[in-house]
Amino acid sequence: MPKFSMHERLPFDEATAPSTVSTGELPDADHVEEVITEAYERYRWNSDGAVADYIPALATASPELFGIGVVAAGGRFFEVGDVQTPFSIQSVSKPFVFALVCEAIGYEAARHRLGVNSTGFPFNSLMAVELNLDRTMNPLVNPGAIATTSLVPGSSAEEKWERIRDGLSRFAGRDLTLITEVYASESETNQRNQGIAHLLASYERLYFDPDEATDVYTRQCSLGVTVHDLAVMAATLANGGVNPITRERVIIAGVCRRVLAVMATAGLYELSGDWLYEIGIPGKSGVSGGIVTVSPGKGGLATFSPPLDDAGNSVRGQLVTKYLAERLGLNLFASAPTSARE
Repeated sequence: MPKFSMHERLPFDEATAPSTVSTGELPDADHVEEVITEAYERYRWNSDGAVADYIPALATASPELFGIGVVAAGGRFFEVGDVQTPFSIQSVSKPFVFALVCEAIGYEAARHRLGVNSTGFPFNSLMAVELNLDRTMNPLVNPGAIATTSLVPGSSAEEKWERIRDGLSRFAGRDLTLITEVYASESETNQRNQGIAHLLASYERLYFDPDEATDVYTRQCSLGVTVHDLAVMAATLANGGVNPITRERVIIAGVCRRVLAVMATAGLYELSGDWLYEIGIPGKSGVSGGIVTVSPGKGGLATFSPPLDDAGNSVRGQLVTKYLAERLGLNLFASAPTSARE
C-alpha cells in the first residue's frame, strides 16, 4: 500500500474551501491592563542573565530596559515600561521574512527549499547542516534564515533588502529603518554567518550569492523596532495576516498558520520544546532581548529586556510570557471540561 506523504497537495483548495477556526478573545480590557502591570512589577527587578556581547553594538544596552506590549486582534493595545525604546529586531525578524517568502513563492515551495523541522542544535550550528541529509534546516535558525533571505524576490541585493524592509514595515504598521551602528557592528563580526552561507551554497541550498545574501540578512537583523512595533507584528499573525491597526492584509491566512507552526516548534531554538511545554504558544526570540508570542485569534505579545540566558533568550521576557500566558488564557493547549454534554 503506498504511503501518504505530508508533502503531497491536500485534496482541496484552501483558498475557497470552507473552514472553522479554533480561536477566542482576550479577557476584558481592565483585566489585561491589570495583569500586564502585575507582570511588569513582578519581574522588573530580576537581574538574571547577561547582555549579549558578541556583537559590540549590542553590548552597550542597559540591562535595566524592560517593556511589555499586548495588541489584541481587534486592535486594542496595552503597554507598560520601555515600550518606545528602539532596538534592533535581530532574529525576531525571521518568522516575518519567512512569511514574505511563503507569500511570494508558496508555502509548499518554501518548505521544500528551506525545511521546517526543529534541529535541536544552537541557532548558528554548522553541525545541524551537515547532519541533515537534505541540508535543509528551518527558517528560524541562522542557516535556514539566511536561505530564506536569499529567496526573497529581487534580482539584486538592494531589491531584496527593500522588499524585506517594506514587508516588515507593513507588519508593524509604520516605516521601519535601519540602525546603522548595529549594521556596521554586525558586518564586522558576522564571519560565522558568512561561512554558513557558503556551506549552504556548496550544497545548493542557498538561492542567491552567499556574500550578498549574508549582507542582506545582516541588514534585516539590524532593523530598528520598539516593543509596540513587535506587538503589532505579532498581532498581525494572530489576526490571520491582517494588521489590526492599519487593517491591511499583509499575508494570506494559509501562510500565517504555517509560520505559526514553525514558530511553535523552532522559535526558541534548542529550548523550543521546553517553551511549548511550559508556555504553549508560538514565539520567537532575538539576541537584542526581544521576544514575540502569538495567540491565534486573541492577540500578540511582545517583551524587551536585554539580559539573556545561555541559549540567547531574554530571561525577563520568558518569565513575563509564561505569566501572561497563564493569566490571560493564551496557552493553545489549555482547556476546561464542558459543563454539560449533548
